[in-house]
Amino acid sequence: MTEKSNGYAGLNRRRMMAVLISAFAFALALGFDLAAGSSNMAFADLLKALAAGPNGEGVAKVVVWDIRLPMTLTCVFVGASLGVAGLQLQTITNNPLASPYTFGITASASFGAAISITTGFAIAGQLWLGTSLLAFLFALLVSVCIYYMGKFRGMSTMTLILTGIMMNFFFTALQQFLQYRASPEIAQIISGWTFGNLARSTWTSVAVSAAFLLVCSIALMRRSWRLTALSAGEEKAESLGVNVERLRFSVFVISAVLISGAVSFIGTVAFVGLVAPHCARLLSGDDQRFLLPLSMLFGGMLMLLSSIVSKLLSAGSMLPVGIITSIVGVPFLFILILRKRD
Repeated sequence: MTEKSNGYAGLNRRRMMAVLISAFAFALALGFDLAAGSSNMAFADLLKALAAGPNGEGVAKVVVWDIRLPMTLTCVFVGASLGVAGLQLQTITNNPLASPYTFGITASASFGAAISITTGFAIAGQLWLGTSLLAFLFALLVSVCIYYMGKFRGMSTMTLILTGIMMNFFFTALQQFLQYRASPEIAQIISGWTFGNLARSTWTSVAVSAAFLLVCSIALMRRSWRLTALSAGEEKAESLGVNVERLRFSVFVISAVLISGAVSFIGTVAFVGLVAPHCARLLSGDDQRFLLPLSMLFGGMLMLLSSIVSKLLSAGSMLPVGIITSIVGVPFLFILILRKRD
């Protein structure tokens, strides 16, 4: 018994070490992303502008506090949200190919956002509120469809992925219809939305995406034991007293909130929700107490690395970050499909 306890304590220490090392790597990526940009600002000037705060003066203040910090922080919170949403979709469906993108939830949220942009739908005069609400409603709609499809047809990989493909085609077609009927200016905005562009980042996007991530992470941490039990299998979770159906439904809703918060401001970003949880799982196993923060860190880190690459590839402007994540994600998805044996 003592030997088992020591083994478990050692395993948890290794997991904690993995979290700390990942946090250090994440901090390095964040620093590189802040330092990268077309203004060629020296690192010392960057630190001075950060230390001076938002009330500082000069060009450095504008570059750091009005442009780079909102972009970098939005990048972090969006990546972390997608990483967590992907993790939970994989957990509750027991499907390694599950992610907001492969299930079509991202496409539906983007369509909701496109409706808001096309019609100018706003709440209390705030367009971002209307965009977030419609993105959430459509993300929730598809999440509920997938939930009931899985409930009545089984959570098999084939059923869920085919459902995701259908949702992707359907909502992409609807979005293209909106673009076709919209004015050239609106059509251009919607088209740019599909690429996942951090250039739209503002302090509002930072605050909203951070708030969504914080609230949803707390809700998921409270379910961490039940989610870990579900990772061992539905029957085992039920034998431990977990109400699996209630847990699945609540996690689908939480994931929809996370995805809508990510999509509402920068548009469609593919594959971060697929890749980040797999990287995290390699280091921590299925224990959600460690897997959840690691998925957040890897999601944020993948977005930061994509942002750095996009800045380096396109001097003087910024390549949409969604293009980079897709280039990385497609080979990763291909590898997963080849490894899947059922």
